[in-house]
Amino acid sequence: MAIKTILNPLLFIFSGFLYAQPIVITAAQDLSQVISSANNGDIYLLKSGIYSGNITIDKKITIIGEDGAKIVGAKKGSVITINANNVTIKNLIISNSGINLASQDSAIFVNKNMSNALIQNNTLIGNLIGVYLWGAINSSVINNKIIGKKDLRENERGNGIQLWNSPGSKVSFNDVSYGRDGIFVTTSKNNTFNNNFFHNLRYSIHYMYTNNSSVRDNVSIGNDIGYALMSSNKLNISNNISINDREHGLFANYLNDSKISGNVVINGKNKCLFVYNSNFNTINNNYFERCLIGVNWTAGSNKNTFYNNAFINNHKQVKYVSTKNIEWSHQEKGNYWSNHNSYDMNNNGIADSAYKPNDITDKILWRYPNAAILLGSPIMQLLKYSSQHFPSLLPGGILDSYPLMSASKIATGTLKNAKKYID
Repeated sequence: MAIKTILNPLLFIFSGFLYAQPIVITAAQDLSQVISSANNGDIYLLKSGIYSGNITIDKKITIIGEDGAKIVGAKKGSVITINANNVTIKNLIISNSGINLASQDSAIFVNKNMSNALIQNNTLIGNLIGVYLWGAINSSVINNKIIGKKDLRENERGNGIQLWNSPGSKVSFNDVSYGRDGIFVTTSKNNTFNNNFFHNLRYSIHYMYTNNSSVRDNVSIGNDIGYALMSSNKLNISNNISINDREHGLFANYLNDSKISGNVVINGKNKCLFVYNSNFNTINNNYFERCLIGVNWTAGSNKNTFYNNAFINNHKQVKYVSTKNIEWSHQEKGNYWSNHNSYDMNNNGIADSAYKPNDITDKILWRYPNAAILLGSPIMQLLKYSSQHFPSLLPGGILDSYPLMSASKIATGTLKNAKKYID
């Protein structure tokens, strides 16, 4: 939630001349005219009231609002456009951008090559795009509440926070809803997205062609997809939560050289984890519970390290589409499978029997779904019996040679946080 702060002007005078005294602005003044005559370093304190957008900021200034300070756009273009370095926008209610995706209409639009913008503690409501960092550098979007245009269909909406080629950006502690995607980033690097809350969206976080970045400690509830990680390299995806997301909790598509660790996905309507053509990744210490499919692994995903994950009461623990055999353990440590019945005679925490999640009938049903009508037939029962007693008949698939007997130490911190959001 955005936090509104009423600043005492005396704070800017205290302790020498560390801060400039704020210039107090009232709603009776023309904000656009005031800003156009600003000097670098000016600090403006907007009293409660309604101010007309659209405004363009082309100098290093700070705009801070008292409770109830609103900037209302002209329903065309962006409400605030930033064309300068080191601009700060705080504690404002900003609404009524245009609705033209081609012109990137936004509540706050930070232009190319501008650096060190700080967008903090604002409420952005009823705009096409909340904040757009369009080639901005080292900018921060922190603790804002962003509610998109509910009157538009999902695919007509803009994104809550959008980044293009904006290296060094930090997006933290925002509450984002009713946009297309919560955060959409493309063609960027060295970004950090952490501690954001996403709901009523298509994707919570959508990565495209973005490298060397971090996604951690975010929460996605009731969206189509939690975390869509696409065509990107060297990402650190850690300690995120996905609850009741309708398609995938975590979606790795052409994701390479990345680490997915400590995440929790619960009650996914389709897949907890979907891995498609992704390579050289480490996937460990994640918790997947009550999805239709725990993990769907396909399209030549190779040379990944997969261990110490927990699969709890998923309708189908694994759907693996390939003819290759893959071992899902690392240094004699596998994963926990709630449907694996085995003993641990030497009490070392590792099951005495290996776990192979799929048999030949699974393969048949994936390739020929209409064969489901034959599930109770003698031929299907014979195939099941044969695959259980003659493993050499099995097609390629997943093998966990060291399945864990307990999930008690997997993603414990994230799981504790996730329980706060479960009814």
